[in-house]
This record gives sequence, C-alpha cells and structure tokens, in this order.
Amino acid sequence: MNGIEKITDRIAAEAQLEIDRVLSGAKDEVEKISEKYRVQADREAAEAAAKNEKAAEEREERLVSVAQMEARKDLLTARQSQVEAAFELALKTLRDLPEDRYIAVAADLLVRAAGEGGGEVVFSPAAREKIGRAAVDEANRRLNGKLTLSEETRPLKGGFILVDGSVEVNCTFDTLVRLQRGEMAGEVAAVLFPEG
Repeated sequence: MNGIEKITDRIAAEAQLEIDRVLSGAKDEVEKISEKYRVQADREAAEAAAKNEKAAEEREERLVSVAQMEARKDLLTARQSQVEAAFELALKTLRDLPEDRYIAVAADLLVRAAGEGGGEVVFSPAAREKIGRAAVDEANRRLNGKLTLSEETRPLKGGFILVDGSVEVNCTFDTLVRLQRGEMAGEVAAVLFPEG
C-alpha cells in the first residue's frame, strides 16, 4: 500500500493546486452574486421606503438570504466538482504509471487478490504485452507460483481481472478508484478544503 499512499499524496498535492485555483474563482463568483443581490435589494428597499419601510427591510433580508443560499450551493457544487476531479486525476495517474511502478502495483494487487488461491490473470492486450508477464512473475515469486498469465485479453483501461474458476476478482483501476471514492470522498474533501 506504500506506493498507493505515495500516489495518493502526490495526487492530492497536484489536485490541491488546481483546487485552490478553482476555489479562488468560485469565491470571487460567490462575491459577485452576493453583491448583485445586495445591490438589487438596496434599490428595491429605497423605492419601497416611501410606502412601507418595514416591508422593504423584510424583502432585503429575503434577497440576501437567497443570495447566501445560492452562494453556498455554488460553492458546494464547485467543491464536489473538485473532489471528482481529484479521483479522476488519481485514475489517470494510475493508468500512466511508469512501467516499473505499474508492474509493482499490479504485483501487489495480485498478491492481495489471490491470497491463498491462484488463477489466471487477464490484462488488456497492451498491458499484457508490456507488463503482464513481469507482474505475474513477481506475484508468483511471493505466492509460490499459483498464478498464470491468461492468453485471454479484455478491453481494460488499467489493472487486471483475476479469474479463478467461475470467480472473477475485478482489480481494474476504474473499479478500485470507484470503490475508494465511496469510502474516501469525505477524506479527500477534508484534505482539499481544510477550512470547512
């Protein structure tokens, strides 16, 4: 897991720069929206002051409240977008690992997925050609030779599928990141937006 933690840390750092940029823009936009509603509320309050000062104050409060609610909603949307971008960046980083790191990550995943069992390892055609044999060999070194590299390939976008009889263990990067997204979205948001 040490390699994945390093990748996650690096992704978080890279994502933080992008998050800060987007957050700055989102905060400016929030200020613009708030100012727009404040100006509108002030104008309406001045026009209504002659008729009913209390009614104008209530209207202003409602408009400011709506503006604040819209601003919070916009900020939440921007934050959710950045959390999603962080996971997409994690997936891209995994897919673009250098060959030696990809082999190490795949071997680690194979050892964890196989446990005491064995099976055939199915990669995409390109991954099978580039790293398949090396990853299976490294995992077999740790598992005492229980895995075989499948002749079958599938259109995977990173990772592999471990087939043991009728059981398939999906270790594709898409699936692993999707599973982590459900468990770690809150943690990622806390790292990206520590102030709130």
